[in-house]
Amino acid sequence: MKIGVPKEVKKDEYRVGATPDTVRGFVEAGHSVQVQTHAGTKIGYPDEMYRKAGAQIVETLKEVYQNEMILKVKEPQSSEFPLMHEGQIIFGFLHLAPDPEQTKNLLERKIVGIAYETVTDNQGRLPLLYPMSEIAGRISIQAGATALQLNNGGRGSLLGGIPGVRPGKVVVLGGGALGTEAMRMALGLGADVTIIDQNLSRLRDLDKLYAPALKTLYSTPAAVEESVIQADLVVGAVLIPGKLAPKLVTKAMIKKMMPGSVIVDPSIDQGGSTENSRPTTLTDPTYVVDGVVHYCVTNMPAACARTSTQGLSNATYPFAWMSRSVAWPRITPPMSGWWIMILALGVARRFPLPATKLKRDPIEAARPVTKVITGEEIILTWSQMAKPESTDPPGELITKRMGFPGATWSRYQSLRIRSFALSESTASDKKIRRFSRIATSILSLRYFGCFSSRFSSDIVFSLCLIFACERFLFDD
Repeated sequence: MKIGVPKEVKKDEYRVGATPDTVRGFVEAGHSVQVQTHAGTKIGYPDEMYRKAGAQIVETLKEVYQNEMILKVKEPQSSEFPLMHEGQIIFGFLHLAPDPEQTKNLLERKIVGIAYETVTDNQGRLPLLYPMSEIAGRISIQAGATALQLNNGGRGSLLGGIPGVRPGKVVVLGGGALGTEAMRMALGLGADVTIIDQNLSRLRDLDKLYAPALKTLYSTPAAVEESVIQADLVVGAVLIPGKLAPKLVTKAMIKKMMPGSVIVDPSIDQGGSTENSRPTTLTDPTYVVDGVVHYCVTNMPAACARTSTQGLSNATYPFAWMSRSVAWPRITPPMSGWWIMILALGVARRFPLPATKLKRDPIEAARPVTKVITGEEIILTWSQMAKPESTDPPGELITKRMGFPGATWSRYQSLRIRSFALSESTASDKKIRRFSRIATSILSLRYFGCFSSRFSSDIVFSLCLIFACERFLFDD
């Protein structure tokens, strides 16, 4: 496989999609890697290190984008869209929910997009987002403490206080990976820390580990408002994968906050968790609204780009292999790599994109949909991992239609059906749920080898899925 590693185009972004060690692993496995010149120079990875690892150094971004898979960090910028080609795999943070322009461009170019922030493992966790969330959580406290200094526009409070003086109050909205790391850093500085979450189980776990130094609160509008208006530093650490972040902090709450207090909003990548949040850069990271300093840098981990690159490469390396099914053929791939034209529910709800209807023809109905479905229809998708000797061109593994008896198609290692009701109709929702249950059962039977042979498996599987589509999608 041909892999390209570009120099990031986004402002103040010095992370790189692969370290020299990662490149060496790909080369030793028989793949070719092209790295754009100076991609990692700023963080201590000069071109010579990549050459020694076996990569070819190229001068321009255009040369990098001629490869089958692009391994990068941040979402593609406007200058990169014309360089892409149909079927190309883009492996990086995409953050589509707040970015209609990028969504439109990827759809039009039929890009196979695998977004770091939505790849899940078998336990439903987000393994590629996790290391960046850890770094962003820790940086948020550093950035917040600096912004609180009087010379930076803050109210002149020291988070840890001193003997005889109360410490600063820190409120963390969200108890996930980012929120937990922010909380730990704030506690380490000696701050008075409260963490707010709507998951009681998570709050219990944190209470067992960090009480009585840590205060926990169940998330309600009243609890959020009371805590925020008393805080020196608020960290927005909320995430709903694939969707816009909820606006937990309203403009009215911000007006009640103390002048010179600080809001750090790492969730700005997904739209931000406050109503006043807007993207900023590391060069110009803050702005003031109603006397409150806002820090809303969209790529906070880039401030510690070397550590971030190393952590991200460690996490993405095995998944980059699986994205092209080049390794571990007997292991169910722990990732959700969907054709980019089938969007996460949150993205599909947000953008009114063209729809391709499921036809009543049973063969057509059994094929995967490759457009965003709206109204009272559903999205039918599956993921697959081909045998390593597959010669399919890039993109075919994900877009290939369902195989019927006699057809040539790759062995399924992981079969999933996802159905999304994009209508508020209760009747439609019931139909969707009924279809989802029977189709998932059919897939499970086929996957676990409950049919006597491969041939009969294909026949029964195809007929059952056709029946499910006809019975539960098209009968009123």
